[in-house]
Amino acid sequence: MENNKKHAVIIGSGFGGVGLAAMLAKAGYSVDVYEKNESLGGRASVFDAEGFHFDMGPSWYLMPDVFERFFSLLGEKVEDHLDLVKLSPSYRVFFKDKQRVVDLYSDITRDAATFESMEPGAGKALEEYLRQAKKKYEIGVGRFVYKNYDHFRDFLTREFLFEGRRLSVFTSMHRYVGKFFKNPDVQKMLQHTLLFLGNSPYNAPALYSMLSHVDLGQGVFYPLGGIGKVIEAIVHIGKKHGARFHCSAAVEKIETKNGKVCGIRLASGEFVGADIVISNADLFHTNMHLLSKGDREHDDTYWEKKVMAPSAFLLYLGTNKKFPSVTHHNLVFSKDWKENFKDIFDVPVLPRDPSFYVCAPSVTDSRVAPEGKENLFVLVPIASGLTLSKEELDAYEQKILSTMETEMGMEGLCSSITYRRRFAVDDFAERYHSYRGSGLGLSHTIMQTAIFRPNTYSKRVKDLYFVGGDTNPGIGMPMCLVSAQLVYKRLIGDKTDHPLTSL
Repeated sequence: MENNKKHAVIIGSGFGGVGLAAMLAKAGYSVDVYEKNESLGGRASVFDAEGFHFDMGPSWYLMPDVFERFFSLLGEKVEDHLDLVKLSPSYRVFFKDKQRVVDLYSDITRDAATFESMEPGAGKALEEYLRQAKKKYEIGVGRFVYKNYDHFRDFLTREFLFEGRRLSVFTSMHRYVGKFFKNPDVQKMLQHTLLFLGNSPYNAPALYSMLSHVDLGQGVFYPLGGIGKVIEAIVHIGKKHGARFHCSAAVEKIETKNGKVCGIRLASGEFVGADIVISNADLFHTNMHLLSKGDREHDDTYWEKKVMAPSAFLLYLGTNKKFPSVTHHNLVFSKDWKENFKDIFDVPVLPRDPSFYVCAPSVTDSRVAPEGKENLFVLVPIASGLTLSKEELDAYEQKILSTMETEMGMEGLCSSITYRRRFAVDDFAERYHSYRGSGLGLSHTIMQTAIFRPNTYSKRVKDLYFVGGDTNPGIGMPMCLVSAQLVYKRLIGDKTDHPLTSL
């Protein structure tokens, strides 16, 4: 390490971790990233089995403008690193017991016609709904997302008081959507995006109607080779600028001295000195397991009161046949929408009538499955913190597979499976140190957003920072890249509310 370079150590290699590593390396820091698992990416890691290539977690490439802005910061262009395909249809929706299948294209003319066919007047209403969603997106992302909030005065600015009225912060998504559309199936298509934030439409603020602009306005994309290619690209850029990445290198403790961070200690016993430490690990794990008691900002009581995003029941499946009835992204909606969310957020139990998601990337990408075979990723949102026996998991797996056969037209699915792997609550806790086995981390309730969300720096330990979905601005690949920029802003003393334009 050159003597004039500050040494930054990053714990964890999710989007926030690798994104910040690339930024800091380009800015002249000496950077080391330590990842406990065998591969980089955090929840966006990948694995290969029997000729199939699986993304383990995120599968939707949304908000392309945020990615473009991030790559530009690094002096790069997205198209030089990723081969992006705009999906058409963007996704397919299956309504249980109705034999109704709806394709959405992120094309206002086509989608408005679809809505109109389901509810008279809904086509025109969709145009107005998306116009308002776009405005919320421009205000939210353009004015508020790229700002660090340390005090109420940072949040309750004159601009926020003026613009915030237009963001529908204090109305629930369910009530807000109901003002535009009366048909329950139409409402579902505009509320499902809340699960991307780990929340329910009955609790989430209507602010998040902006997500409809993201999927129906901007479109849904896919990087050939899978989401892991995005991590791969950012890591490549980071290495080009000198960042070093270490896998199978679990961190046991964040070391401090006189109230200042001084490095980390690996599980192997090795001490690594650092001028600054940034944790991209689960925030509960960082606070309660990596820091000494005197360095912690919060105790168990604080965490017990936090609302966690759902966990997930995941299946990674390889089949020996193709299924023409599915497209790249597929959503299966439960009959009783409210009861399904109640099972996830209020009861909690394994959803009795589950909504779920099926990704079939092999529909688009021949490299993720052998010829003539299908790569299937199945995600069923379930409550975090559930304790499930093998027998319960086995029965639930069969329930989901049977539903796929009957509701998605995937006849012969069960007999066609040649590879399967299951991943659920305990696996999230073990692989990612995820609190209560949450699949995403802290939910986006009103009291866990912006000024109320854990901040990007430690108030107890100098030069200790936090990046990723548990801190600001929150959950999702694009937001984790924004989180990296918020940490960088702190390091250079930038208190502005606009995106960075250079490093």
